[in-house]
Amino acid sequence: QVQMVESGGGLVQAGGSLTLSCTVSGLNFDDYAMDWFRQAPGKEREGVACMSWSGAGTYYADSVAGRFTISRDNANNTLYLQMHSLKPEDTAMYYCATDGHRAYPSFTCAGPWNYWGQGTQVTVSS
Repeated sequence: QVQMVESGGGLVQAGGSLTLSCTVSGLNFDDYAMDWFRQAPGKEREGVACMSWSGAGTYYADSVAGRFTISRDNANNTLYLQMHSLKPEDTAMYYCATDGHRAYPSFTCAGPWNYWGQGTQVTVSS
C-alpha cells in the first residue's frame, strides 16, 4: 500500500520561509520522478515543481522559480520543498505526487500522477 505523507505546512508572514516534506512508503521511491502541486480555494490545481528520479533534473513554475527549491533524499524516501520569500498568493494546500517512472523514455514532468499525499496547508499572511 502506497502512503505519501506531507508535513511542514503552517502559518507564516510574507517574506518568511517554510520547508515541506513528503515521506513515501510502499513503492520504490527512486524509481519515480516526484512533483509538488498546490491548490488554493476556488482555483485550479497548479504544478509547482518536479524532480527526476535521480534529482538531476528539475522544473519550476514561473510563479515560484527563484524562491522555491525542490529536493529529494532517496535513501530516506523523502521529497522536500524549500520555500523562501513567501507571498500571500502562495497560500494553498500543497500536495506531493509521483510522476513518471524511470522506465519512461524521458523526464517530462507530465505525469502520470498515480499517487498523491493528503496535503499540507500553507498560509502566508500579509
